[in-house]
Amino acid sequence: MNKSNRRKFIGTAAALAVGTAATAMPLSSMKKNYPVVHHVFFWLKNPDSKEDRDKLVAGVKALSKIPTVKELHVGVVASTEQRDVIDSSWGVSELMFFSDLEGQATYQTHPIHLEFIKNHSHLWEKVIVYDAVEA
Repeated sequence: MNKSNRRKFIGTAAALAVGTAATAMPLSSMKKNYPVVHHVFFWLKNPDSKEDRDKLVAGVKALSKIPTVKELHVGVVASTEQRDVIDSSWGVSELMFFSDLEGQATYQTHPIHLEFIKNHSHLWEKVIVYDAVEA
């Protein structure tokens, strides 16, 4: 076996081993228990401004410094298939996970969150919030 083929073989074998190990892990070990979800959608005042969108994204990401925020995902509209059930009218979303309702309430009044609102609310025209608990 020449060196190039040997490297390819070793690389492929390593990738297969990692994939096999990952699929053998029980899902429960990978799932975190954060039963409170806070999902916010922002409509930008200037939806065509990449600068405004990026400022809002940076501001939302800073909210991860709040201790009760266990996980944070910040997103922008995906260029997926257009269907009647898809709303792509918003500009930025935040998806947060909390351990409990008390943690979510703490987040609402936390100085970092209040500072975020003060410094970034001029960027959005509309906000919709969906809060949910695990069923």
